[in-house]
Amino acid sequence: MTTPYPFIHHITLLCSDFDVSEPFYTAALAPLGVIAGDRDPGGIEYWEDGIDTPSFAVGPAQPGEDVTRGVHVAFTAKDRAAVDAFHAAALANGGTERHAPRLWPEYRAYCSFVSDPDGNNIEALHKEI
Repeated sequence: MTTPYPFIHHITLLCSDFDVSEPFYTAALAPLGVIAGDRDPGGIEYWEDGIDTPSFAVGPAQPGEDVTRGVHVAFTAKDRAAVDAFHAAALANGGTERHAPRLWPEYRAYCSFVSDPDGNNIEALHKEI
């Protein structure tokens, strides 16, 4: 059974330093086929080319707002090479390694885990089975 609408419409993370987080996400998500929209003072939104939903966004935490921390977000990769490229781009743009790309049999997926500049657990995965 398929659904005509995605399970999640959009997710937004509020970051402590937008000028650090934006290049991290723009670089890390590009190998996954996720493109950046227009950057504005309120943040930036990402989606697949030609498909605007679901989307992912990052924006600066405003005074009185909490920075998003402790979140785990997993992005789908088309193949292992995309997971590897995500990992390399994330580390080259301010990310910290949690787990290098490898097959995780318990998840039936090839995955990479990195921390974003605020410590959130960001994953790229390619389901193998």
